[in-house]
Amino acid sequence: MHAFRAVDHLHMAQALRLAERGAWTTRPNPMVGCVIAHGEEVVGQGWHQRAGGPHAEIFALREAGARARGATAYVTLEPCAHHGRTPPCALALIDAGVSRVVAAMLDPFPQVNGGGFTLLREAGIEVQDGLMAAQARELNHGFLSRIERQRPWVRLKYGMSLDGRTAMADGESKWITGPAARADVQRWRARAGAILTGAGTVAADDPSLTVRLEGEGGEFLPPLRVVLDARLRTLGRPKVREGEAPTLYLHAADATPPATPGVEFAAVPGHAGRLDLPAVMALLAARGINEVQVEAGAGLGGALWRAGLVDELLLYQAPQLLGDAARPLLSGIGIDHMADAVHLDLHDVRQVGHDLRLLLRPRR
Repeated sequence: MHAFRAVDHLHMAQALRLAERGAWTTRPNPMVGCVIAHGEEVVGQGWHQRAGGPHAEIFALREAGARARGATAYVTLEPCAHHGRTPPCALALIDAGVSRVVAAMLDPFPQVNGGGFTLLREAGIEVQDGLMAAQARELNHGFLSRIERQRPWVRLKYGMSLDGRTAMADGESKWITGPAARADVQRWRARAGAILTGAGTVAADDPSLTVRLEGEGGEFLPPLRVVLDARLRTLGRPKVREGEAPTLYLHAADATPPATPGVEFAAVPGHAGRLDLPAVMALLAARGINEVQVEAGAGLGGALWRAGLVDELLLYQAPQLLGDAARPLLSGIGIDHMADAVHLDLHDVRQVGHDLRLLLRPRR
């Protein structure tokens, strides 16, 4: 176990803050930050800004210049060791003459996976890892899910009433939550690699599922819009195909997609008219999707829950009551007795406008 000093924690915390600046632009790559310092003095810092562009270490080394020699490099993820779209960062750190590298965690990507640490140690550089590892994993849970589990991190987003209802019995749901909550949703959409919905939601609401960040500035990569529509019955609802964001329809193998410019179609295994949800997630992971935000009704949400595919719930709870005839949060999850109750851990709670935002995760 490495003995880290207070100054190590200070610089790693800054590296993690820098890394988070890439939340909307780095995918499918992980978010990474780097700080180069002599003791308490920071001589260079940077973060990975966009896939295909320089990594965090390169930005930090450029800022540090000759002062990188003999310094400590703090990086939130193991420096890469392979030639991808950019040269290996481990070699850049070696060439710059840093004397020590402190990493929050190993990079499980198969072409790295300890190789960066090996290159650094073979060059005589002291390497320590594990500092603030839990925070680093939290930052990149989507990337790590895709690499380690071969599926994206799945987040269900709902607006709901105080009594846990998401729509009236006839489907009316605009608007349960207030404008501040709806604006907050856009920031979560911006960090997702895909926004997924079902045919029922498209048929009922004709949603656009785009990111709208009016007045906030900042670059983002438009997330892929994914529609689960086994029979392709919602093609007459056009909004989900409009705009610059790409759209992918996932359908049954025996459905024949029409020629639709600018839209992708892909067949997914299924049974009895329902698509195989683990196969859906495997397909999205193969496309480099780290995080999926699901914006759908109780049926699809419940099906994902039953399949064990839900990693977290993002709930916006409005201080109002809709009554027991209104639609529930999730359907078909089979709770008949208190012993069957689903237990969740409250990961974060805060007030957004007049509503509460709850981030909950299944208790493992």
